[in-house]
Amino acid sequence: MKKQKREFRIFTIAEYEQEQEYLRSQHQKGWKLVHLTFPGIYLFEACEKEDVVYQLDYHQEGLGSQETYVNVFKDCGWEYLFDFFGYSYFRKSAASMQGKEEIFCDEASRLAFIGRVFKGRMVPLLILFLLVIIPQIILQLGNLGSDPHRPILYLYLILFAVYAYVFIRFALQYRTLKNRAD
Repeated sequence: MKKQKREFRIFTIAEYEQEQEYLRSQHQKGWKLVHLTFPGIYLFEACEKEDVVYQLDYHQEGLGSQETYVNVFKDCGWEYLFDFFGYSYFRKSAASMQGKEEIFCDEASRLAFIGRVFKGRMVPLLILFLLVIIPQIILQLGNLGSDPHRPILYLYLILFAVYAYVFIRFALQYRTLKNRAD
């Protein structure tokens, strides 16, 4: 039997809940998360099949006082795994939980989490989108008569579609949480 396996998965910024469920299902199958590398390569290690809840938090401010930040979660029984691009990964055995425990216990804290993700991840993406992608599409449309520029235009249109998808998913998630919090 293999001791380790790698899987490639991409989750957008707004799909953190799907990522948590994916990690939980892997642990239920006997594979615990041990490492994550860019661009979404998950390293799992064989383990006993167990129902383990995974939670993600985006808290770059916590990196300044990492020990205190991690200890807050340890005191609540969460095992700290690692940080990856500003996200902290935690896990806890479902058997040790009293009811449905989550890092975010209410809609207001989930909304604060989404706000931190917006400031740390979406603002830089938005700047890149507005200062690079859009101007390049306009520039390439001006060179449309030139065949060598067509593949570049297609590349930027694909990037435009990916960015638009991420922005729309994030906005829908934010609106859903905001409506639940109100």
